[in-house]
Amino acid sequence: QVQLVESGGGLVQAGDSLRLSCAASGRTFSSYAMGWFRQAPGKEREFVAAVSFSGDSTDYADSVKGRFTISRDNAKKTVNLQMNSLKPEDTAVYYCAAQLWTLYSGNYYRKDKYVYWGQGTQVTVSS
Repeated sequence: QVQLVESGGGLVQAGDSLRLSCAASGRTFSSYAMGWFRQAPGKEREFVAAVSFSGDSTDYADSVKGRFTISRDNAKKTVNLQMNSLKPEDTAVYYCAAQLWTLYSGNYYRKDKYVYWGQGTQVTVSS
């Protein structure tokens, strides 16, 4: 089992940067691909970024490509999301999630394929 705790959210202005972190507990962290999702008020939870269990592969939603960078450190059991050039439309609760590594290919963007979720961290971008 994997427990996930996000941190790093906050209130920033458009154009600023934020770095979200997700700390995992459990001995099998490296067996999971990791993803970040977000949910804005009144909207469905959507895919943001994902990284394979090894860190060799990353994928992004078109809306954040070129602005956000996902990374992981298996030794520290952490996954980070560096968010640059933030926009008001990036405002949402951001969730970290874990997916069995065998499912990553073709399923990295599917929230129903992630088995463990954090509690979320709020990111608010003012214009």
